[in-house]
Amino acid sequence: MEVSQALKKKGNPPLSVLSFSLSLWIEMPGLDVKLFTLSMSMMLYSCQAISGSINLHPLVLVPGNGGNQLQGRLTAEYKPPSLFCTRLHPARKDKEGWFRLWFDLSVILAPYTQCFAQRMTLHYDAGVDDYRNTPGVETRVSGFGSVKSLLYLDPSFKRITENMAPLVESLEKIGYLDGETLYGAPYDFRYGLAAEGHPCQVGSKFLQDLKGLIEEASISNGGKPVILVSHSLGGLFVLQLLNRNSPSWRQKYIKHFVALSAPWGGTVVEMLTFASGNALGVPLVDPLLVREEQRSSESNLWLMPSPRFFGRSKPLVITPNATYTGQDILRFLNDIGFSEGVNRYNSRILPLVARLKAPEVPITCVIGTGVSTPETLYYGKKGFDQQPEVLYGDGDGTVNMVSLVAVESEWAEEKNQTLKFIKIPGVSHTDILKDDAALDEIIEEICSINSEGMSPFMSLWTGEARA
Repeated sequence: MEVSQALKKKGNPPLSVLSFSLSLWIEMPGLDVKLFTLSMSMMLYSCQAISGSINLHPLVLVPGNGGNQLQGRLTAEYKPPSLFCTRLHPARKDKEGWFRLWFDLSVILAPYTQCFAQRMTLHYDAGVDDYRNTPGVETRVSGFGSVKSLLYLDPSFKRITENMAPLVESLEKIGYLDGETLYGAPYDFRYGLAAEGHPCQVGSKFLQDLKGLIEEASISNGGKPVILVSHSLGGLFVLQLLNRNSPSWRQKYIKHFVALSAPWGGTVVEMLTFASGNALGVPLVDPLLVREEQRSSESNLWLMPSPRFFGRSKPLVITPNATYTGQDILRFLNDIGFSEGVNRYNSRILPLVARLKAPEVPITCVIGTGVSTPETLYYGKKGFDQQPEVLYGDGDGTVNMVSLVAVESEWAEEKNQTLKFIKIPGVSHTDILKDDAALDEIIEEICSINSEGMSPFMSLWTGEARA
């Protein structure tokens, strides 16, 4: 096992390791030494060399909630909530008036926090049963198909707004090229999806665009099926895309689905977000100033703890007057003062999360474990306007373990569903995109997927014959 771990390091393995491994295996009875010597020689070629060959499958990255840049533009209809939020702010815009809405560092200053929150807020129109932007605010994602808007949330501050840059750099090292074999699918992450029978214009349009990108990536690469790699919320979108298309389409266009930190069953952190607001680690931001904006997010409602996986036995929120489990989301929404969300959750979200259908394509879930994750929230007499005391449990710091592994039990009886888990101790929800150990595992898995169908000798080095 120690030898196999040494061989898993990136780059060409040291000859000393190969020699030592060979001496161990030669002593094993029944081993074809010539065959093994040949396989060991093949292992001198790194994953980079193999992935640069004709076997490289196109790969599409789908980011998580807040995982790509979002642009905004203000029209004459816009009504600023304060003098700080006139159409003159921010001063930096392009010729057409577009500016970076997410992520904007001015959010850390209280007057601009209010400005940011107003411009990011969604509004539910009961008449059409769908969400829309704040009047006078237009939004768009730029560079669909490219990974550029996924790298940094603000390229002017790369160090503090780094997102998928380390993952993309690792993919480039094994031969992937943006726009040729590597593609990005940014989207307006405030919008989500809804159950069948309910309109969801923005989310549905994203699924259509993603489907088209997958088909284009495959056609541009000689008809090779695509590897989908998602992070967090992106995994829920990908699962819906797969299940909303025919088995023949999936068989033709999808090689493998790699889901990083997917919140299959939601997360307790969303209950904190809805109850008290969540500064998301941004310093100086008052959570209460962004609470209404966060409550308005269609995707945030989608990420509430699923009754199916969190059940009725585990208390998730405890107050002096009530206790809420996964079966009490409707009552919880009403009691925190968000009664308008009750019907939206009950009609649009609950049927969507009632069951996770197996898409019958190979799936690898890469998750962090052993990171303290909010499991139960305790609110005192001052109510939901103050941050709660928190009891922590296992997970990746954001998503609870029961959610990260939800599909394991959900699809246990699905004979046509190939499912694999790679668990990385101590890696958080966001660090999975940049932690060296996590990146090693992700790249090794992608190399292994690319090597499927190759000779068994090549497969040894790319990870097909892992110990």
